[in-house]
Amino acid sequence: MPLLRRAAVTAAVLAGPVGWLTAAAWGLPTALGAHRRRLRPVVAGSPHFSDGAFRNTLPTPALAPANTRDGLLRQWHEERHVGLPGGPIPLVHAELPAEAAELAVTWFGHASALLEVDGRRVLVDPVWGHRVSPSPVFGPTRLHEPPVPLEELPPVDAVLISHDHYDHLDLPTVRALLRTQTAPFVVPLGIGEHLRTWNVPEERIVELDWDGVHEVAGLTLTCTEARHFSGRYLHRNTTLWASWAIAGPRHRVFFGGDTGYTPAFAAIGARLGPFDLTLLPVGAYNDAWHAIHMDPEEAVRAHGDLGGAVLLPIHWATFNLAFHRWAEPVQRLLAAAGPREVAVVVPRPGERVDVLAPPPLRDWWTAVGSAADGHGDAAGVGSSVLARTLTRLTALLPG
Repeated sequence: MPLLRRAAVTAAVLAGPVGWLTAAAWGLPTALGAHRRRLRPVVAGSPHFSDGAFRNTLPTPALAPANTRDGLLRQWHEERHVGLPGGPIPLVHAELPAEAAELAVTWFGHASALLEVDGRRVLVDPVWGHRVSPSPVFGPTRLHEPPVPLEELPPVDAVLISHDHYDHLDLPTVRALLRTQTAPFVVPLGIGEHLRTWNVPEERIVELDWDGVHEVAGLTLTCTEARHFSGRYLHRNTTLWASWAIAGPRHRVFFGGDTGYTPAFAAIGARLGPFDLTLLPVGAYNDAWHAIHMDPEEAVRAHGDLGGAVLLPIHWATFNLAFHRWAEPVQRLLAAAGPREVAVVVPRPGERVDVLAPPPLRDWWTAVGSAADGHGDAAGVGSSVLARTLTRLTALLPG
């Protein structure tokens, strides 16, 4: 083969992979956030930071021992489609009132929600991006569209972030909120450095350690303990993770973010509760990472510890991040809540609930079903579950 032709063939063969890799890496350094060298001066004074990392109060492995690695990879190969819905997820385009209510919540899917507390609004863990990943072409994609355009949200008084994982801290959403809102970002310690890297003005950043308090618009926002981990690349636990207590003059809300079960919930309930509403994670659980993600039964237990009145399950439905069936989290939650007579609301993504007069529970998830039941589109499974599995496996690496 002539030299020039051979070179042309080689270039053609390489063009596809090289182009894909270039696209996958586009914007990667920015999306990763602040480097740990930049974070260290900000976080080093925290009592929860030692030996270069934040620590949970209880010993908390991010994964089971290394001998489970083969089992996780086998589970990904055999069950990667299980977490997909069997049909379209019904969405609601809620009509949000001009004036915030005494106590209401609009759930947008996963952990994103708009809280209305005593006439004020708080946006929690807003993620409107298509893909929860540093890469525009690799990583978990949405299972449903955002039910409400971000630009249609009314002015909010604060944006709360629980931790820096991509499914809770989304760069495209942060950039959009810089244009559409003026509220401060109230975040756990260290996440402010990510925001500064993304050109969020200093006056819109409030960083708190556990038990730290910030007052805004008549609301008291308390950064409370959670049992989880952090990291946007291989260096883990360089920023703090948290849950949040939102207290107004008359009502209180607890936002769990992403957490494993911890006895700290009982202490939070005793000190800052009882809570009129709790938003607690119920999905993405697995035996291999049980310490960092609650299962539905643990969410019911945590709700009781917190002195909760109404429970809204979050951290399910929107992204395929584990191996359980799509509707299983809410089905197990209701089975556990029934005998304890726990009041549960399960809105469709985008649906607004008046917590003081909640609607009757309506089962909309059974009709959606799971792709594991023999129907549904398996497109995109590999990137979704593989990305989360690889993320978990990196937790086994030293350093």
